Amino acid sequence: MKSKTKIEKQLKKKSNPELVRTVIAAKKENAWLEVASILTSPKRKRVSVNLSEIDSQAKDNETIVVPGKILSQGEITKKIKIVALSFSDKAKEKLLNSKIEARTILEEIKKNPEAKGIRVLK
Repeated sequence: MKSKTKIEKQLKKKSNPELVRTVIAAKKENAWLEVASILTSPKRKRVSVNLSEIDSQAKDNETIVVPGKILSQGEITKKIKIVALSFSDKAKEKLLNSKIEARTILEEIKKNPEAKGIRVLK
């Protein structure tokens, strides 16, 4: 895991305001430091995960954090909560139709600063 100083240096290169706000909030909470570390990595190393992959790795009533983008390939059959940096339009639509709670990482940090009960997919 990166140090807070390294995260700060890499954050200066980022231009996406939503990403910058998310990393700053994550950096303040030690439990979210791993997510901040992943988000400040180069964009080509950022995680993009399909719904089918999340469904195969998740357990019921689990909170899954994806430090990247959720893509729409596949379906979710389990009762889970998904937290990600961003969602494709189709993925968001599928999650709403299947009544699965979907939030951004920034919203989750504000609601759950201790990162209780989350699992980060890398």
